[in-house]
Amino acid sequence: MSAPTSAEAATPAWDRADPEAAIAEAAARCSNWGRWGPDDVHGTLNHLTPEMRVRAARLVRRGVTFSLAQAFDMDGPQKGWRRRTNPVHTMLDTGVDAERGNQGFPHGIGGADDVIAMPLQCSTQWDGLGHIFDHGRAWNGRRAGDVVTSEGDLVTGIQTAAAQLCGRGVLLDVGRVVGEDGELPDGFAITTEHLERTIAAQGATSHVGTGDLLLVRTGRLARARREGWGDYAGGASPGFSFGTAGWLHGTEVAAVATDTWGFEVRPNEFDVAFQPLHQVVIPNVGLYLGEMWDLDALAADCAATGVFEFLLTASPLPITGAVGSPINPIALL
Repeated sequence: MSAPTSAEAATPAWDRADPEAAIAEAAARCSNWGRWGPDDVHGTLNHLTPEMRVRAARLVRRGVTFSLAQAFDMDGPQKGWRRRTNPVHTMLDTGVDAERGNQGFPHGIGGADDVIAMPLQCSTQWDGLGHIFDHGRAWNGRRAGDVVTSEGDLVTGIQTAAAQLCGRGVLLDVGRVVGEDGELPDGFAITTEHLERTIAAQGATSHVGTGDLLLVRTGRLARARREGWGDYAGGASPGFSFGTAGWLHGTEVAAVATDTWGFEVRPNEFDVAFQPLHQVVIPNVGLYLGEMWDLDALAADCAATGVFEFLLTASPLPITGAVGSPINPIALL
C-alpha cells in the first residue's frame, strides 16, 4: 500500500480561508449546550452510564493489562512551546541521607521522599472542559471568565471527572489499517471515512457507540521514538480532520484520545488557524480529549487477538480547579 495523503479524503465542505464561519457552523450543528441541564459539568461523560461500566467489566477475559502512558521524565517531548516543559523530578530524602543518619528518625529507620514539578499537560493527559473556549464561552454556554479565573476552573475543574472515566475502551488503529508500515504521515487528516474503514477492517469488536472511550492510534508516537522527539510537541502530525466533528458528536462517545500531541491534524486544515476542532468539541460538544497516549503495545495485542475492545480506566488526578491532568490509563483485556 502506498502512503496515504490527506488529498485522498473528500474535498472539505468548508472554505479554507474562512475558519471563523466553519467553526461557527460546526459549533451550532454539534452543540450539546443545555442537553443535560444548565448546571451540567460532565459534558459527554453523561453518555457513560453505570450499566455500560458493568458491561465493560465483562470484557476482561485474560487478565492482561497495558499502561497507555508515556514516561513522565526529563526525556519527554516538551521543549518549551506554550511554556510547557518536561517533568522535573527531585529527591528530598535519599539512601545517602539514611546511611549518614541525618534524617532524624529513631532506631535506624530511614527513607526516601521526592517531589515533581511539571505542567499538567506535558505528557499523557486529559484536556478538561475548561481548557478551551469559543468566543469567550466555555462548556454549556457559560462565560469563560466565570468559569476559569486565577483560582482555577471554578465550575468544570478536572476533579469533577475523577470517578467518571472508566468504561468500554475501543481502539481504532487507523495507522495500521490506512497507513503504510503502521503509521500515518504528518499532515494526514483522518476523516470519517478513514474511521469507518478501520471499524470495518477490524471487525465487530471495534464498533463505536454511545458511552465509549475511543482511542485512535496514528503511529506518530512510534515514529517519534524511532527518529527522536523533533517537533512532536506542537509540530506537524496526523490527526482528526475538522470534518469529523459531526461524527464525534453523532456517535455519542464519552471521550477520545490519540497518540499525538494535539488530537487533530497539524497543520490544521485552514490557511490560518490554531486547533479549530478543539474549539468545536470541547466547549460546544463537551468532549474530553486525551493526548500523547502510548497505544503501540495495546495495538499489537489487539491485532494479534482480533479483539479491539477492553475495560479502560483513565481517571484524572482530582486536582481542584485544574483544566487538565496527567494520567496513567490502564487497558484491561
